[in-house]
Amino acid sequence: MARDHHLPPSAACLSASMRDLGYSLETAVADLVDNSISANATDISIVCDLTGASPTLAVVDNGCGMNEDEIVDAMRHGTANPKQKRSPRDLGRFGLGLKTASFSQCRSLTVISAKNACLSGATWSLDKIDARDDWILSILDDTETSDFPQSRMLSGDGTVIIWAELDRMLEDQIGGRRDEIVNEKLDVLEKHLSLVFHRYLSGEIKGRKKVSISINGHAIQPFDPFCRNNAATQILPQEVVYIGEVAVQLQPYILPHHSRLSTREYDFYQNRSDFISNQGAYIYRNGRLMAWGDWFRLIPKGESTKLARVQIDFPNSLDESWTIDIKKSRARPPHPVRERLRQIISQVSTRSTRVHRGRGQKLFEENTAPIWERYADHGYVRYVVNSEHPVLQGLGERLDSDGKQQLSLLMEMVATALPIEMIYSDYSTNPREIRQLLPDDNLFMDRLLALRQVITGSTAADKQTFREILKSTKLFENNMELAEQFIRESFA
Repeated sequence: MARDHHLPPSAACLSASMRDLGYSLETAVADLVDNSISANATDISIVCDLTGASPTLAVVDNGCGMNEDEIVDAMRHGTANPKQKRSPRDLGRFGLGLKTASFSQCRSLTVISAKNACLSGATWSLDKIDARDDWILSILDDTETSDFPQSRMLSGDGTVIIWAELDRMLEDQIGGRRDEIVNEKLDVLEKHLSLVFHRYLSGEIKGRKKVSISINGHAIQPFDPFCRNNAATQILPQEVVYIGEVAVQLQPYILPHHSRLSTREYDFYQNRSDFISNQGAYIYRNGRLMAWGDWFRLIPKGESTKLARVQIDFPNSLDESWTIDIKKSRARPPHPVRERLRQIISQVSTRSTRVHRGRGQKLFEENTAPIWERYADHGYVRYVVNSEHPVLQGLGERLDSDGKQQLSLLMEMVATALPIEMIYSDYSTNPREIRQLLPDDNLFMDRLLALRQVITGSTAADKQTFREILKSTKLFENNMELAEQFIRESFA
């Protein structure tokens, strides 16, 4: 008969292994912010101090705080059973985040908390765990707790988490290079938190007060991935899928064409990766963004869906169905949600394509003479110069048969040599940096006179027709007011 044998893991080996679960600084700090929000904090300050001999990073909140017993429980590895029913406000799951996130960046973790005017604290030290190969937690006395300058950041109930011995975060660098690395990471951290907690930062979570988060005194502004404040954003009908009796909401959006974004909006979105990378489903658990920028292999990312986003909301009671990982950076939709998302993708891809190509379609609708024409032949798409454009026809009338043949050959060469791959790469990455026409006011009037001469010669022409041809050339987009004045004077 088999006999039981108690076989606990080596504390030194396990703690070292848990440092390499794949946390980055931003995902690690986000895990700490989760704890603060779960404690009903409304003000969260992240303070990185590189001035002292021992740099530290602290996360301070004004949440409900903890007494000594609660701190000890919070410092235990595996505080919560992931299958246990939790409060709908709880953003945790495994009870590992505080420890695994912290030790991914540092070797010393201290938690100091104030509750009912009583200050308590405890410290995990990887050096002590390694030396004794045991889970030895240091409970701080009143003097030791007060010796931490970060404890003075607590003005009432609340908690401060202190990282020291920042070996991973500092990458063993010193001096200016160390500061440069940390500043780059803090910049990434700000962008990450502004996205992951944007609904808390904007105060749109029902039943919760607005949350403020700052880094070294700089307030983080929410980053809405759906650009909902822009009137050109399309908000499609919401869909609901039930997993058992629990509802999952799917809200599709179509972002505006980049030309409809303000300069601030465009920079805000473009600085956080390009539009193609950001497309896809945005998975929210209790209002906290878990994963984004993925269609879950239902469709490849591409131009047809670059402006499409689908907001998916589910409660923490469905964690197991979504296979949430420890870092809360991965989530896979259950089968019913995937199937409904597959249907939604077919709708949003059509609308996204329509918005993306909208300016080109408008040209064909409003102008009788587009420069370029698009053909779909035998399953292929090609672009050619419109040989019936009035400018080309006007030039052709002045050429003999050999000249017409050479002009036709030139137009075929221009169409065939169109650098589509280069245009696609530049436009999909930085569309606002594409500018075909450089301002040259000295040539403005010469161009207008030459255009009229090519089209009309010495014969009077219809004002509206000339205006449409003028617009189709795109030569005068930067000076349409002066062009209109020319039309009024020339066709009076």
